[in-house]
Amino acid sequence: MLLQMDSITKTYGNVTANSDVSFNLHKGEIHAIIGENGAGKTTLMRILYGMETPTSGSIRLNGKPVSFHSPTDAINNGIGMVHQHFMLFSSFTVAENIVIGREPSSPIGFDRKAAASVTDQLAKQYGMPVDPWAKVGDCSLGVQQRVEILKVLHQGAEIIILDEPTGVLTPLEVKELLAAIKSLAAQGKSFILISHKLQEIIEVADRITVLRDGKVTGTVQAADTDEEQLSKLMVGRDLVKLTREKKQSGKPVLEVNSLSIRGDRTKPLLSDVSLQVNEGEIVGIAGISGNGQSELLQAISGLLKPDKGSVRLLGQDVTGAPVGDIRRGGLAHIPEDRYQWGVSKEADVLENGLMGHTARHHKLGLLRGSSIRGMVAEWVERFGIKTGSLNTKAQFLSGGNLQKLIVARELAQDTPFLIAAEPTRGVDVGAMEIIHKELLQRRSAKGAILLVSSELTEVLKLSDRILVMFEGKIVGELMAETATEERISLLMAGGKHVG
Repeated sequence: MLLQMDSITKTYGNVTANSDVSFNLHKGEIHAIIGENGAGKTTLMRILYGMETPTSGSIRLNGKPVSFHSPTDAINNGIGMVHQHFMLFSSFTVAENIVIGREPSSPIGFDRKAAASVTDQLAKQYGMPVDPWAKVGDCSLGVQQRVEILKVLHQGAEIIILDEPTGVLTPLEVKELLAAIKSLAAQGKSFILISHKLQEIIEVADRITVLRDGKVTGTVQAADTDEEQLSKLMVGRDLVKLTREKKQSGKPVLEVNSLSIRGDRTKPLLSDVSLQVNEGEIVGIAGISGNGQSELLQAISGLLKPDKGSVRLLGQDVTGAPVGDIRRGGLAHIPEDRYQWGVSKEADVLENGLMGHTARHHKLGLLRGSSIRGMVAEWVERFGIKTGSLNTKAQFLSGGNLQKLIVARELAQDTPFLIAAEPTRGVDVGAMEIIHKELLQRRSAKGAILLVSSELTEVLKLSDRILVMFEGKIVGELMAETATEERISLLMAGGKHVG
């Protein structure tokens, strides 16, 4: 046995993150850990990587007891971790990022040619091609993921922990990454994979361990299980299959006409984009990240002023209007980047929940504390947000629980129009079921929703119409009844729409 974690328990005051968790890993194995948001997956891996100390329990590596007090200890023992949010320097080259901390030197200092040579050798050895001289900030997210993995391989990692590795990748990049993981495992590297994407887990993993409420609920062979069984182990119940009833949409709520944003690139960020979202309708936007979706949403919500075109909300021209005015005019917004746009990490759960709701929770100029606490507490209960208390700072919530808080807050605005950008990013299957149900209920109540998601299955499941963006333009429109992943993927890659 390469790695054994025996009876690991981790408590924070009255909160138990891990309770008597045992986990093991064989050489050359891909072992996935799945579970609900806050189930204890990340805490367990932080313990293994030396970022946390267990309250009790032990770790054995190659049969010998070990104790890690920092990531450096873990790295020196052959354990590397690729975090969900990449730890790269965007202004450095690929090679500089890979060798950082173990830089080759020459008599006059850092040897960049040697670093590039090392990177080339690593890339060829492990079948993960990269350009050593490229600036990381200019690389796609898929290439940045490869750089992170090559970095830990350069550090001598035999065990590689991947935390939500496909969360921001395109379908093609996901396939390439899963192939690379299998290839590395065949060469003797061992992987611990944390993910919410059950289909990918079943495809790539050898074994799967499920955590719920900090405890192991089962370990199964990937070849002997399916998504339904794993979902039940994760949430403790059968999931309800949601259906989107076909219905007639109403009058226009959002109208975007010939919207263009030049930006500072050779090609415009947005080029003559027009679309409409009606009452009782979900319009999905599909596209590889970086093809204008972000700029479109920012222009609609007032975060970015277009160079040309117009945005009308409920018949009113809101082009370039202040964000606050647009929100008061009937817009709520689940942002694509929860950390940059969705929360204040230093504020607590209560304060983050209150954002945008102050107008309806004050009397004579004073905020009504009991009313606010009741509102946020109801969201915590309904969405299953795991938090020590309403006074816990946002930075201490898992990414999935933070996402559920933002979704609950924006849905509670009860506005005629909702932008839902990556609404289920990083959440577990149980939370995904709740969020999808809420969005469909909003649609049934004549709400208009613009959905942007990198998950094609989500776009297909929820949308009445699907628009595909490529290089700042809408290159195709499909009705949900005739849309397929293959047809959408072709358009996303710049192909032509047929039929």
